[in-house]
Amino acid sequence: MKVILRNPRRELDIEGDATVRDVLRRLDIIPDTVLVIREGELLLKTDQLTDADTIELRPVISGGAR
Repeated sequence: MKVILRNPRRELDIEGDATVRDVLRRLDIIPDTVLVIREGELLLKTDQLTDADTIELRPVISGGAR
């Protein structure tokens, strides 16, 4: 599967089927620090991914109101 990372933007290829949690573990990314998106849909950590998928990892950014 293709994994697109943001900040900085880069692309990685990961072979085989896996859950979102498994992919994040392989990339040494803490699950609560990113949003995982496939075809415009936000995924859960337990969702299954296939070798043909393209996913995007966006960093979670939070801020407060004044």
